[in-house]
Amino acid sequence: MITPVILTGGSGSRLWPLSRAGYPKQFLSLTGERTMFQETLLRVQGEQFGAPLVVCNEEHRFVVAEQLRALGIEADRILLEPVGRNTAPAVAVAALSLMEHQPDARMLVMPSDHVVFDTAAFVEGVDHAAAAADAGYLATFGVEPN
Repeated sequence: MITPVILTGGSGSRLWPLSRAGYPKQFLSLTGERTMFQETLLRVQGEQFGAPLVVCNEEHRFVVAEQLRALGIEADRILLEPVGRNTAPAVAVAALSLMEHQPDARMLVMPSDHVVFDTAAFVEGVDHAAAAADAGYLATFGVEPN
């Protein structure tokens, strides 16, 4: 089982005034009817995925909970950051939490504000990465921006 770890940090400063500190871009509908966070959640629904673990700051916990509820998705856990400290500490806290609750879990760390149009290709890439992880490797993803 792959546990999606979805990082929802962000200050909301890059797309101001549309996004702002209390409502950054990942919680906005920029590419369709759903928010970027919701699209990220939907991308990791399927038999190989467990319930998502979401890392967010305390200010966004209610937005995260509402957007999960709107999709009918229940998070494994929502971990709250008292202060945003960027990606590495958020991933470390998620890894420690998974080690405590699901020691054999495989993590798929994902930002909540990426746009992926080809979900099937994404899932296929995740499946290949999972096979590499099972063989003891750390797998990373990258795409050419356009």
